[in-house]
Amino acid sequence: MDRTLRWQKSTFSDGGDGNTCVELAATPTTLHLRESDDPATQLTTGPTPLAHLIRGLKSGRFATN
Repeated sequence: MDRTLRWQKSTFSDGGDGNTCVELAATPTTLHLRESDDPATQLTTGPTPLAHLIRGLKSGRFATN
């Protein structure tokens, strides 16, 4: 079994070759996130918690004044 993660850049990245983007790799049960400027540091989560976070961000729930 090939355990190599296939990383994809966010569509919100600047589009260049710089290190200003978030990357995501998915396995059947886990989502892996990292910043391209520090690829050794990864955040892992499942689809449901990430979906809740994204919904909260989009709704402004975590906005600060």
